[in-house]
Amino acid sequence: MSGTDGIVGSGEYTYRVVADWAKLPAGWSFRDVAAVAVDRQDRVYVFNRGEHPMLVFDRDGNLLNSWGEGLFHRAHGLHIGPDDTLYCTDDGDHTVRKCTFDGKVLLEIGIPGRPAPFMSGEPFNRCTHTALSPDLEIYVSDGYANARVHKFDPNGKLLFSWGECGSDPGQFNIPHNIVSDPEGWVYVADRENHRVQIFDGYGKYETQWNNLHRPCGLYMEGGAHGVCYIGELGPHQPVNQKFPNLGTAGQHSLARRQAGQSGRREIRAPAAAIQRTARSRRRSARRCVCRRGVVDGVAELHQPRRAGAADATEPPKAGARAALTGFRPLVRRAFQGAR
Repeated sequence: MSGTDGIVGSGEYTYRVVADWAKLPAGWSFRDVAAVAVDRQDRVYVFNRGEHPMLVFDRDGNLLNSWGEGLFHRAHGLHIGPDDTLYCTDDGDHTVRKCTFDGKVLLEIGIPGRPAPFMSGEPFNRCTHTALSPDLEIYVSDGYANARVHKFDPNGKLLFSWGECGSDPGQFNIPHNIVSDPEGWVYVADRENHRVQIFDGYGKYETQWNNLHRPCGLYMEGGAHGVCYIGELGPHQPVNQKFPNLGTAGQHSLARRQAGQSGRREIRAPAAAIQRTARSRRRSARRCVCRRGVVDGVAELHQPRRAGAADATEPPKAGARAALTGFRPLVRRAFQGAR
């Protein structure tokens, strides 16, 4: 990014950085922003670790509302459901809460302040994020002191869980974020294994995206050729914290692979995406990767439920399975001053 013009990216995929966008009252602070989400009216929900855990802004950064004081212990995950509710994951008190836009709690999963035993596989011990199946079943990634994904029915009843600690397929080393697409596939940001793993609605491993650096944030667009936004962390150890081309540090690259052809170009951009395309199931095509500089909280652009979406209790169809393995990474416009 230029130090003067605030422009990042290139060509069609160009971003304008808006400094000091959020207008906070005097003495207020985000401290850490864990996650953000955007509703149909372009209201921006900022789930943070300050004294006011949920801050609501209009698209111009004007503060509209705040809530969550005394409710949340440590903000972590946030997304908006198709029924216009917020799913708030609190890794500090080991709960997931479904809330209205003004903060009324509609559903609470987990017992506040009572974590499951360390690495027990039971929900929850420092859960991290949620996702919804096409039928509004709730997936929870869990988490910092577990290595598990749990699936609940829409009323919060546990259906089943999968995963264990490790680095083999289906194992996790901090499942930090999770999304589901309209076909029912489940994508898990396996942060310390530097990959995104992909499962069917029953937790069966299908494939994974490699060559990432500590992927933390995920957002999946809807539609037949939806785009997945991935936020990575840069190196944090003294031995490599100044290294380039890792996560958010330095110059980043966009890898492109189509029908067995690969190309690579250097970019500077704060966001990137992987677009699903219906191509043959080739192992080489599974290694398509975008690298870009996005911090932990990846904003969610609200997507209504697709009409006629497949039942998540049914395995994804063969055509959808093939679409998982042919990806065309590209940089997408996420936030700009005008649409």
